[in-house]
Amino acid sequence: MTQISLVLAALSDPTRLGALRLLWDGEEHCVCEMMRQLGATQSRMSRHMGVLKQAGLVVDRRDAQWVRYRRNPALGREVTAIVDAVIAALGENKKKAA
Repeated sequence: MTQISLVLAALSDPTRLGALRLLWDGEEHCVCEMMRQLGATQSRMSRHMGVLKQAGLVVDRRDAQWVRYRRNPALGREVTAIVDAVIAALGENKKKAA
């Protein structure tokens, strides 16, 4: 499977999209924060973050009992453009629904 295929598959889940929206600010976020904001259990969040990590979208770092994630700074322009477009489209859909 190509990286683009992995990225598109990773973007196909609402929880993963929500996590990426949080992480796309360039800051580091704790799993506990994502769990709270997305209403996900720890095991569910960990599974989703594993998919995002496998697709190369995020990197992680262990901090005591928690894992902190951030946007992968080494992402290529093509992948970044895809994710930017999806996140922008999600924002536009929310504006239209309001």
